[in-house]
Amino acid sequence: MSDQDLARQLRRRHMHERQAVVFGVLLAGLAVAGVGSAALYTESISLPFLERDFSRPAPTATAEAVWCPPEGALPVPAGQVPVNVLNGANRSGLAASTATDLQGRGFVVASTANGPDTAGVGRIVSGTNGIAAAYTLRAHLPEAQLALDTREDASVDLVLGADFATLLPVEQVALDPAAPLVGPEGCKPFAELAQAAQQPAPEEPAPEG
Repeated sequence: MSDQDLARQLRRRHMHERQAVVFGVLLAGLAVAGVGSAALYTESISLPFLERDFSRPAPTATAEAVWCPPEGALPVPAGQVPVNVLNGANRSGLAASTATDLQGRGFVVASTANGPDTAGVGRIVSGTNGIAAAYTLRAHLPEAQLALDTREDASVDLVLGADFATLLPVEQVALDPAAPLVGPEGCKPFAELAQAAQQPAPEEPAPEG
C-alpha cells in the first residue's frame, strides 16, 4: 500500500470517528431532552420559571362612592324590580340559574347575559331612580358592592362575581316592607346626590370667531 493510500485511509477513519462523536452527542442530547420532557409532563420535577400562570389576571375590585338610600325610602316590592343578571364569574350557566332563583323570589328578570370580569361576590348597579330597588335586591346578597351609573330608569344590574355562590336563603333576608331602608356605615347622603343631579351642567365656552 502506498503512502497516499495509507494517508487517505487514515483521513477516512478520522472522519468516521468525528461523525460518530457528533451523532453520539446529538442522540444523547435528544435522549436527555426526552427524559426531561417526560418528567415535566408527569410532574416528577418542576421548574419555577415554567410555573407562571398565563391565564388572564384575576379581576380587581375598585373603590366607588356608596350612596345611602333616599331618606325614609321603603323596600320596593320584588315584582317592581326589573333585574338584569350578568355573569361576571366565567362560570357557565351562572346567570341563568341565579335568574331562576330571583324569579322564584318574585323579582322581574329583564335579561341574562355575560358581564365584565368582577371580583368579590358581585356588584349591584343602578341609576339614581333605582337606588331603593338596588338596596332591596342587596338584601338578598348583602356582600355585593353598590354602584351608580347614568341610567334614568329604575332597572338594576346584578353582576355576579368570582366569589359568588348563591343568594342569601330567603329566611335570612333582613327586609321589612314597613321599615325604611338603611345604608351601610359611611354611605354618602342621598340628598347630596339629588342636589348634584339638579345642578345645571356648566356652559361650554362659545368658539372664538
